[in-house]
Amino acid sequence: MSNKLNFKEKRVLVTGGAGFIGSEVVSQLIKGGARVTVLDNFSSGKRPYLPKNKNLKIVKGDIRDEKIVAKVVKDQEAVVNIAALPFIPDSYFYPGDFFSVNTIGSVNMLWKSIKSNTTDLFIHISTSEVYGSAQTVPMDENHPTAPHSTYAVSKLAADRAAFTLHKENGFPVVVIRPFNSFGPRFTEPYIIPEIMNQILRGNNELTLGNVHSSRDFTYVEDTANGILRCLQEKKAVGEIINIGSGKEISIYDLARKIAKISKKKIKIKYDESRERPYDVNRLLADNSKARKILKWKPTISVEKGLSLTYKWAQKNKVIFSAPFSRWYYKNK
Repeated sequence: MSNKLNFKEKRVLVTGGAGFIGSEVVSQLIKGGARVTVLDNFSSGKRPYLPKNKNLKIVKGDIRDEKIVAKVVKDQEAVVNIAALPFIPDSYFYPGDFFSVNTIGSVNMLWKSIKSNTTDLFIHISTSEVYGSAQTVPMDENHPTAPHSTYAVSKLAADRAAFTLHKENGFPVVVIRPFNSFGPRFTEPYIIPEIMNQILRGNNELTLGNVHSSRDFTYVEDTANGILRCLQEKKAVGEIINIGSGKEISIYDLARKIAKISKKKIKIKYDESRERPYDVNRLLADNSKARKILKWKPTISVEKGLSLTYKWAQKNKVIFSAPFSRWYYKNK
């Protein structure tokens, strides 16, 4: 399978395009010849993560702003809706913000895209968190949805709205559910950046929460490639599609792999205060639908991806920011 895609002259709007997954999506679109517009409020996204290119236009704005959205979707052939408040622990303290952005903001993007009369595809980025902890494995798209967090509920509500508007208006929509993406240019204090930052601060002992939980980690280049294949596969319209590696790893084993890459002797200490409330215990993707419809498969292993990410983290100090006081900083 070749990961190279051709989007020559295609006009694509990417919301949240300066963020972690978004900046990789934008980079691949530009390499494929697309004309890209990014809509981002830069609450966590970073301008330096975006490539400098004559075919890239950056608009600072919020997906909830009806006037800005109506203007920016005009003449766009496709919309990739990634913008969201993404960090789960924050959602426990700011539920209104999460529903406002993740649900209402997505509905605004969808409705303005429908009314634009030019957009012929809307790719909505959901999350594996809507499934809750695995009841059966691997988890396919028919797995029950039992979200554990306000974040996951706000994303699931947006999924439901996307399909309702798809059916009511005959408007082409795809819902992509990425499992845990990782890689360089991270913008949130997820588990991999957290482990790496503790090591890079010189800690000889990692303090972590539930190290026995397991996740399906997918390198961000592969995640972005799966998302963008929807632009070329008409059979994806009207579908929910998982993007995940199909392999799982415990947080303990993940930490050991990162420690090995760092070439440092690290002890792992359980700290109850680091454990996230209502956390999902296990996620493992069934990616057979993505393989069949999108002709996609992961190409970068966890080991290689962690090595690339660690090298980037060594050279780039990241300060995790958000539009409100963070759970993350209160519990360090």
